Amino acid sequence: MTVKIYGIKNCNSMKKAFDWLDENGVAYDFHDYKKQGADVEILRQAMGEHDWETVINRKGMTWRNLPDIAKEHMDEENAIKAACDNPSLIKRPLIVANKQTFLGYDEDTFAQNLKN
Repeated sequence: MTVKIYGIKNCNSMKKAFDWLDENGVAYDFHDYKKQGADVEILRQAMGEHDWETVINRKGMTWRNLPDIAKEHMDEENAIKAACDNPSLIKRPLIVANKQTFLGYDEDTFAQNLKN
């Protein structure tokens, strides 16, 4: 199984996810939003599976700093554009494994879906 983890290296949720993957012997590739930017196709897949409101972290400072007009007119296409401009908007980690996307750090989800 190929596991790809998307996010920002210094994020606490990412650190927990890296630790869990390492401790459980799950090999992964890391896509760093700060260095590589957001992946539009993966965002589309994640939003297709979960909806934009779940993929976009609306509790974080990046969301709060968006102009009100942008938040009021947010839909999937605008969310993709906003996430590409501000990858910190994307819920972390975003993991792709077995052609599915998983959002956030959740040990039970990881154990059920990421172990070989």
